[in-house]
Amino acid sequence: MTEAPPEADPAAAHALIAESGAILIDVRDDEWAAGHAPDAVHVRLGDLDPAAYPPEQKLVVVCRSGARSSTAVAALTDAGRTAHNLSGGMKAWHEDGRPVVRDDGTPGTVI
Repeated sequence: MTEAPPEADPAAAHALIAESGAILIDVRDDEWAAGHAPDAVHVRLGDLDPAAYPPEQKLVVVCRSGARSSTAVAALTDAGRTAHNLSGGMKAWHEDGRPVVRDDGTPGTVI
């Protein structure tokens, strides 16, 4: 049986990013344009390359609800990276009162 990927709720994810310099990777496709976390890096799930991140770099991965990001976290951890799935995805991030923006900095939405 495969072990479940490490999870982080929005508060824990924010703390990982703020305190340890973790990179927030958003693996959604076209939903990114509607709104994303301000400091997120957009890497579509199909384009994710674990080798692009040094093993010591902490990573938090997000999608809309947590399913695609769970797949990404499994691939990252299988490759020896330290990655956490943002449980509940961008929906939970937004519901927790965290900012969602568009690329131009204006307020965004989660679709």
